[in-house]
Amino acid sequence: MTAILTRAERPYDPADISSPEFWAGTAKDREKVFAELRANRPISWHRPVQNGLFADPNDQGFWAIVRHADLVEVTRRPQDFLSGEGILFESMPKELLDAGQGFIAMDPPRHTKIRRLVAAAFTPKQLARIDDHIIGNARRIVDDIADKGQIDFVSDVAALVPMHNICDMVGIPEEHRRTIAYESQFPDGWRDPRLLQGAEPLARVAQAILTVHGIAMGLVEARRRKPENDLVTALVQAEVDGERLSDEEISSIFFLLIIAGNDTTRQSISHGMKALTDFPEQRAWLMEDLDARLPIAVEEIIRWATPIMTFRRTAAHDTELGGHHITAGDKVILFYSSANMDTEVFDHPEQLNLSRSPNKHVAFGGGGIHHCLGAQLARRQINATFLELLTRLPDIHTVGEPELGNGNFFHTVMSMTAQFTPETSKAAAR
Repeated sequence: MTAILTRAERPYDPADISSPEFWAGTAKDREKVFAELRANRPISWHRPVQNGLFADPNDQGFWAIVRHADLVEVTRRPQDFLSGEGILFESMPKELLDAGQGFIAMDPPRHTKIRRLVAAAFTPKQLARIDDHIIGNARRIVDDIADKGQIDFVSDVAALVPMHNICDMVGIPEEHRRTIAYESQFPDGWRDPRLLQGAEPLARVAQAILTVHGIAMGLVEARRRKPENDLVTALVQAEVDGERLSDEEISSIFFLLIIAGNDTTRQSISHGMKALTDFPEQRAWLMEDLDARLPIAVEEIIRWATPIMTFRRTAAHDTELGGHHITAGDKVILFYSSANMDTEVFDHPEQLNLSRSPNKHVAFGGGGIHHCLGAQLARRQINATFLELLTRLPDIHTVGEPELGNGNFFHTVMSMTAQFTPETSKAAAR
């Protein structure tokens, strides 16, 4: 055990993982820093993240957890490392925390009750029920691009897949879907001036939350009058230990599902398309038996993408982790993007290996009570999308480098050009 130091006494690690410049770089650039930390200082104390949404004078820094084993340990110690103080680097007022992060930023016992209720929508039986929707939406999306030859892959494919599927599941009408998809970018994208277009960050985040919550409240009211076979109806009718969920709780769950459901799958599909372009030998292996090989390939695509790069926990009390004294109230940041490149777990993690097995990635969390509820839904969507794309547009590939986001939460691809031989051209050639 090292000497016990107060937050003010702890020296900051020399590695820069707090600045906007670090997060504005590429995953490859960041990995150079993470690799050095994993090798020499796998648990380290760092300066507060810069340019946060709120100035927090009490924020003195955070512990960086960059190794796979340590990350899994923290995840599986929810009694020691809490989620209820927030899941982002930045400190948030309770009002925004409750509205924008839902039950994912709760601790037991309330988390247990709410999660159990929501989990009913993600059982294998329920997911099988919407398989036809997932396959149909993938087909519809490819139908719309098949004759174009060049597209923005993000806006024309990757962003539409989860938007339609989550909206089908939740029960969001067609007229609200593009609004929902657009507004869902701001809770993490407020750092990006390209997205903000001159708006003040806090005001724009608040606007996004209010817009989505307004849609949610309208749906809650409609489902109370006329129930449908969707998740909003299930939440309206649900009871937790004999207690009905409030409209505010339902709206918060709604917001979380929209954000988590849209961005994670969107980023995985985007990074996956780029990876299939950059590693042609892996793509060739996949195409030899697409139907059979795609499910295992999807796991590697998810590891490669790591759509959520970080998650925060907060120490519930004084405790120990890896020989370090963690003080009650300390922020502990889990770096999934680093853990998924850990050479102690993955052979040549810098290479895309679509046949990688076992694949113990932590893109859905490191296990425990906060493991991603939507993991199977994400897998089904990614599988259906690439099956449709690669069957009908087998030469689809990205062109140039993607335009990346600069946040520290989602591994965002903002836009990316893709080209392919149009189906109409192939039909004419025959």
